[in-house]
Amino acid sequence: LYPPQPLHDTQDVQIEICAILNDTTGTLMSCAWKNHNCRIGLIVGTGSNACYVEKVENCEMFDGYKDPNKEHVLINTEWGAFGDNGALDFVRTEYDREIDHFSINKGRQIQEKMISGMYMGELARLAIVKFTKAGLLFGGVGSDILFKRGQFFTKYVSEIESDKPGTYSYCRDVLDELGLEHATDEDCANVRYICECVSSRAAHLVSAGIAALINKMDEKSVTVGVDGSVYRFHPKFHDLMVQKIRQFVKPDISFDLMLSEDGSGRGAALVAAVACREAH
Repeated sequence: LYPPQPLHDTQDVQIEICAILNDTTGTLMSCAWKNHNCRIGLIVGTGSNACYVEKVENCEMFDGYKDPNKEHVLINTEWGAFGDNGALDFVRTEYDREIDHFSINKGRQIQEKMISGMYMGELARLAIVKFTKAGLLFGGVGSDILFKRGQFFTKYVSEIESDKPGTYSYCRDVLDELGLEHATDEDCANVRYICECVSSRAAHLVSAGIAALINKMDEKSVTVGVDGSVYRFHPKFHDLMVQKIRQFVKPDISFDLMLSEDGSGRGAALVAAVACREAH
């Protein structure tokens, strides 16, 4: 929470901590600076989280609950922890449970392990390994790299899904890196299907959460500021989200997804500027 000690001790540099915020808040503030309808900040990258604008009257635990001058507050949902109480057990698979078992925070951040970039590649790898050992992929012949934990990167999922229908150039490049040069076109099609299942489920879970927030706010129009490597670089994630959110959101509510440009940096600068102005 504080600057590095050498910098803090420098006589000619004065540093004052005026605001502390996370990346979802920074994303929301950065987008709201350009689009005043922005009410939600979303991160879908290595991790996943969201924040949203809530009426203070609904926040009984907030210090400003009875302050008439404070109408709204940003709520940090920390939704990566959704499911820690078992609420998502009905959609978890054997692959999710294996990832959780070998994670450094077993039993925690359950939803994040189902949707974020840190885990999507490994989810796909576990499924590919199972089908390979069952003789359903690559003629039952895998590779040392494929069988090694963490070697099927999430970027591979995006690359494989970037191939046009009926073509497998990116997929073959990935499989060659994994020592699977003997893959057939049918193998490539099946690997792509596995990747599509992993990324579609991730997009749908994110969309369900966003739709729930939009419906709760019950405003006519809501913009969602979004940042994160999965959302930025996956070729279909945006479209998957738009389609699924539309299914879940009330018919009379309109929404759009806005890509944040340097949300963490610009958003933090905007919050710091406001905090300094109010302090002085």
